[in-house]
Formats: sequence, C-alpha cells, structure tokens
Amino acid sequence: MRVREWSMVVAAGFAGALYVAAQTAPNPAEKPAARHFKWPEGKRAAVSLSFDDSRLSQIDAGLAVLRKEGVKATFYVQAPGVEKRLEGWKKAVAEGHEIGNHTVTHPCTGNYPFSRNNALEDYDLEKMAREMDDNNQQIHKLLGVTPRDFAYPCGLKFVGRGKNTKSYVPLVAERFLSGRVYLDEAPSDPSFVDLAQAMGTPMDDLDFEQMKKLVDDAARDGSWIIFVGHEMGTRAYQTTDLPALARLCEYLKDPANGIWLGTVEQVGTYVHEHQ
Repeated sequence: MRVREWSMVVAAGFAGALYVAAQTAPNPAEKPAARHFKWPEGKRAAVSLSFDDSRLSQIDAGLAVLRKEGVKATFYVQAPGVEKRLEGWKKAVAEGHEIGNHTVTHPCTGNYPFSRNNALEDYDLEKMAREMDDNNQQIHKLLGVTPRDFAYPCGLKFVGRGKNTKSYVPLVAERFLSGRVYLDEAPSDPSFVDLAQAMGTPMDDLDFEQMKKLVDDAARDGSWIIFVGHEMGTRAYQTTDLPALARLCEYLKDPANGIWLGTVEQVGTYVHEHQ
C-alpha cells in the first residue's frame, strides 16, 4: 500500500474512533440517572436519619430531640446494648422509630484494637450468619419487633483473610430489605443502588451548615442520603450535635425544600418497589 493510501486509512480510522468516543463520552449537560427517579408526591430527594450501636445517649438525650421535632429515625442496635436501657428502647419502638440489626458483638477488622479479639479476619460466613440471626431473635424477644434492615459494623462487608476472604453481602441480601454501609463519599442513586449495600453518609462531627449542604446536593441530584450517627449530644468525635440535628429536622420538614424524610425501611421499601 502506498504511503498516501495508508495515511488516508489511518486518518479514516482515527476519525471513526473520535466519532465513537464522542457518542459514548459523558455529556456534562445530561442529568444524572437519579434525577429521573420519581420520589413520591413530587419530592426532590429522600433523607433517612440513622444511629448505630444502641448507645446510651441515644435514649438518654437523642430521643427527646426527635420527639420534639416529630421525626422518626432508624436505630441499628445490638441486643446487649438494648438491655442496658430496655424501657427506653421499648418507648422508642412505641413512638414509631425503626429498629435495625447491627449484630450481637459488632465484629470489625482486628486492625482496630477494640476488635482484635472479635476480628472479621477470624470469622467465616456461618459465624457471621449466626451474629445476624441471633441478634434478630434477641431483639424480637426484647422489643417485640424483627429488624428488616441491617448496618455493617464499621462499614466492613467481609469475613476471613487473604485467599479465604468472603463477602457477606449475600447473607445480608437474603435476610434484610437493606444493608447500610458507612463512610461513603456519596449518597445512593435510587435508580441504581444495590439495597444490600446502601450508602451511608457520616453525620457525626458536622454542624448544621455542613449537613444542609449534603442535603442540598442530594436534592439537586435526586439522591437518597442515609445519615449515620453514633453518640447524640454536643458536637465531638463520633457525636451528632443535637442542636444541629434539631435544625436539620426543621429544614427537612419544610415542604419548600422538597425532601422526603423517612426511615430506612420506609424509603428502602419505596426504592425496592419502584427501581
């Protein structure tokens, strides 16, 4: 083939590649898929408030704020923690808060000193299944409800180590409507999210303006934020600031902002049915 002919072939191939790239490249003006998901009553986004570990401050301080604001949250609990404030947790159930499963013993990686003797690296799938099933049974015995939603302790979704590492996401999918993760960098796209790995957005350590910005970003994109907190009190490490939480609740309830504020079970059920 002559040089001129070869050059024409190369040029044609390059032009074709550019055409294909242009057809497949993201269009900055195109709306995210989440915006095409229809939330109920014309809402722009959904927000769920969740709190982990059945910590004492949730009963001693947090419930009063949620009660005053008329807001229902999802509490992912461990049965031994529930026993420490049993009457308070019974009241939480009576007031309409959701109770989720957070395992019995909260196993995390042994790289955390607190979990070295209860490390996921030393678990197998059968042992993890018992953690979830036993907690469900104990919670039902204590509170008369059976959790439909699960939160991964420390946001970690594996058992074992090295070549023997296994995901326990399938175990969660078999047992629960949803499994909430932790420390995720984005909210869930309701049109795409795998409910067994729903994204969790940290709420601890934030002031109201920081919380509001996350909500406003979700409203722009049509997403679902599951906020994650631990202690409830004065803003500090792993503590959701209660004055900021109260302001957030007021903002979420304002019809002008177009936010659906529901428990993880409420929003998750809707997403499951309309995905």
